Amino acid sequence: MAILVGDDTRLVVQGITGRDGSFHTLQMMEYGTAVVAGVTPGKGGQTFEGPDGAGVPIFNSVDEAVAETGANTSVVYVPPAFAASAIEEAVDAEISLVVAITEGIPVQDMARAHAFARDHGARVLGPNCPGVISPGKAKVGIIPGNIVTPGPVGVISRSGTLTYEAVVHLTNAGVGQTTCVGIGGDTLIGTNFVDVLEAFADDGDTEAIVMIGEIGGTDEQEAAQWVQENLDIPVVGFIAGQTAPPGRRMGHAGAIISGSSGTAEEKMKAFEESGIAVAKRPVDIVGLIQSALSA
Repeated sequence: MAILVGDDTRLVVQGITGRDGSFHTLQMMEYGTAVVAGVTPGKGGQTFEGPDGAGVPIFNSVDEAVAETGANTSVVYVPPAFAASAIEEAVDAEISLVVAITEGIPVQDMARAHAFARDHGARVLGPNCPGVISPGKAKVGIIPGNIVTPGPVGVISRSGTLTYEAVVHLTNAGVGQTTCVGIGGDTLIGTNFVDVLEAFADDGDTEAIVMIGEIGGTDEQEAAQWVQENLDIPVVGFIAGQTAPPGRRMGHAGAIISGSSGTAEEKMKAFEESGIAVAKRPVDIVGLIQSALSA
């Protein structure tokens, strides 16, 4: 099994004719994702040429794409000024999962888009995230398909590049993944750690979870409490930013420390107190996961 995306994913790519959209559409199609439609206003009626000559129809709107192709998932490669409206357009077309890759979307725009999605019962992943991949089933976003392999470990991360590093270490050690989810590092994101933990908890094939956080905010602490109170499968955690200088913003927009609540030390302490094994380095995740799986 897997979460969020799988064999039943039918994907529409918003911004399919742009530089990033076209490049990653080819990557997703080559991985085997069912890309059924693209959307670029003003280019409806054209066709995007995929690998081996496969053609993807382009529509002027998501509503048209859904009506013609039955798309149920969207990925957004739209410039920041228009990305929030693109998310709302997908939600309005009854897309159930919108994966927003775009970074730099104004916070006020995303506040509106997230509220719109919640009101309509849709899930937004991101923005400023690498997306989601269920090995051997579907890839939506920019996570490289060649670093994953099917297996029993779910991966959740705020950091795109650390997602890749952790997954590479797991795969090289022969530890496969059910689904790898990048939730994004912006101040306002649509899907948080707890949301993904709940999905993994309901997935019968996920036997352990890797959770990668970073400095700033309190999402990791809230996730640790949820794990302690609700989860009966092992979790291994890693916090990025352990050497960050006090008082300095690091990396993502969400990596802002307020008092002691957002420090690596406070988050690691919360993990340990909740029974989450804490890795000091990304490579240490492998040994901790292997021990958890064999316990």
